[in-house]
Amino acid sequence: MSLKKRWQSIPPALRNKYVIAILAFSVWVAFFDQNSLLFRYKLSSRINKIEKQKEIYQQQIEMNKRKIDELQSSTENLEKFAREEYMMKKDDEVVFIIKEEE
Repeated sequence: MSLKKRWQSIPPALRNKYVIAILAFSVWVAFFDQNSLLFRYKLSSRINKIEKQKEIYQQQIEMNKRKIDELQSSTENLEKFAREEYMMKKDDEVVFIIKEEE
């Protein structure tokens, strides 16, 4: 089949130079451009992931602020924290550490 016959077999609407230019531009913007649709989708998913991490970190910050306020409010809470977290003891005490086997 010759080139002219192939060209004639294409519908007239697709042979229009403006339609061809718009299609080429659309393909370029969708796949090859620096701000392509694929790139924008990746950025959007990355933003969502980072926002979820931000929420988690904000929750941890709030929890740590509450712990700090609790520790600074009374010496009993501070002593309890030191005993539980750092295995501290008074001079006349004996501490038994029990580890559970899995």
